[in-house]
Formats: sequence, structure tokens, C-alpha cells
Amino acid sequence: MATAPVKVFGPPLSTAVSRVLVCLLEKDVPFQLVPISMAKESRAICRYIAEKYANKGTTGLYGTNPLVKASIDQWLEAESQSFNPPSSILTFQLVFAPRMKLKQDEALIKQNEAKLVKVLDVYENRLGSSRYLAGDEFTMADLSHLPNTQFLVEKTDRAELFTSRKNVGRWWTEISTRPSWKKVVEMQNV
Repeated sequence: MATAPVKVFGPPLSTAVSRVLVCLLEKDVPFQLVPISMAKESRAICRYIAEKYANKGTTGLYGTNPLVKASIDQWLEAESQSFNPPSSILTFQLVFAPRMKLKQDEALIKQNEAKLVKVLDVYENRLGSSRYLAGDEFTMADLSHLPNTQFLVEKTDRAELFTSRKNVGRWWTEISTRPSWKKVVEMQNV
């Protein structure tokens, strides 16, 4: 008996929605996109999807044992607390403010670029000893970085923050060329 597709509420351009969409695509779970606004529960939704569909698609997306899950949770927390705040501010200031005819706050841009540089320095070190953030398998820890990084690399002049770092650049190329993320980007460009 076929299961009903998972309903995803929100626009695919939303970083939160695109995070959930790439998770569903990684898990090979059918979904229906319902275009409305969405709050910041995307990480919790991704955890739920990965647990509920543990044996589908990319099976290690949320780890296969408690130790791996703990590492994934640690890097998800790093993404949520350290990477997301400056990358979200930069995405808004550099991508959306100009589209909305809002004045960019140069001091805020400079401050958050400096914060992001510090985070990416930590990532560069980590990715020197493992293929992905939580180990040698692609997980939700990596997946969570896709939305904001996509905007910063593709829609701003700050791509070198990622691409100039050997390990971060390799990691970004690997995660951003996954078929699931390419599908999400196509959906955003419609």
C-alpha cells in the first residue's frame, strides 16, 4: 500500500524549506510542496524525517548508532548556533536587501563576515581529518549548511569564503553537487 506523500509547507526559496526538501530527497520520500510561510523548525523536521524513514534512501543521514548521532547533533548545533546566524545575516544583507530595495548595513556585513570566517576556520580544520563534518558519511550536519551556503556562493561576491579553503571548498563541491540538492536548486529557479 502506497503511503501518502509528506506535505511540506513553504516556498522552496526558503532556506528552512529547502533544508527539509533535500532531506526528503535524500531519504527517497515522496513529498508534496504546499507553498506557505514556515518558521525555523526545519532541523527538527529533518530529524523526524530521518528517524521515521531510517531505512529509506540515504540511511546514515541521521546516523546508525548513538555515537554517530551524537556527532551529527554536535555539528547540527554548531550549524544552528555558530554558522547560521552570520550566514543568515550575510544572505539577507547581500542577497535579499538589494532585491527588496533596502539599504545594506556595511558594518553588519563586515561583523558577520568576520564571525563566519572564524566558523569556517574551525570547519577547515575538521574537514582536514574527515570527509564530512560528522565523519566520513554525508549526514544532516552537512545537509543543514546547504541553503545559506548556496546563496553566499552563488548569489554574492563572497564565494571565496568557502572556495578559497582547501577542505571547505572540497566539502562544498561534494555536498552541493548531490542530486538531491541539485533538484532543490532547480525548484528554486522555477
